[in-house]
Amino acid sequence: MRIGYGRVSTRDQHPEAQADALSAAGCERVFIDTASGKLARRPELDEALRTLRAGDQLVVTKLDRLGRSLEHLIDLSGRLQDEGVDLVVLDQGIDTSTAVGRMFFQILGAIAEFEHALMSERTRDGLAAARARGRTGGQKPKLGERQARLAREMYEAGELTVAQIAAEFGVTRPTIYRHLDRLDELEASRRETPPARVSS
Repeated sequence: MRIGYGRVSTRDQHPEAQADALSAAGCERVFIDTASGKLARRPELDEALRTLRAGDQLVVTKLDRLGRSLEHLIDLSGRLQDEGVDLVVLDQGIDTSTAVGRMFFQILGAIAEFEHALMSERTRDGLAAARARGRTGGQKPKLGERQARLAREMYEAGELTVAQIAAEFGVTRPTIYRHLDRLDELEASRRETPPARVSS
């Protein structure tokens, strides 16, 4: 059996193109999620995975419709392989029932491992620098801008929970969320503010 899965963002609620492509590819059942972001729930994906049996194929139009991140994509591929289910990606010509398709995910795994090592090294260096600087003087934000950027990198890497990140910086979870929001607002205001003109 071929099971199709698609995902549209909450801003682009038009799943028809993916649904039509999956049906044309011979999918007997099609599941579509409307979700954005790494942390968004995907109940239709969960249901599709429960439906699959050994010998079935999970079909998607593009890889980015399936995985929240590179690590999530590789984890899903490994899970499907363990269950005897092949992954077919229509637009990119990937089919894990072939040697070339399986090699593709092995290469992705090596890249993810390399990125993980780099991120871990940056995280350790950044935390060491943040601890060395410490906090001095009067009342200041619990995290400086550089520390907030580091916390966002750790959050986006998806390797630590928010609670673990907060523990690394010695703050609470709400503090992490507050500083991430403040950083987003600061960057947005900088993009909107034109550079000052220098008079001659």
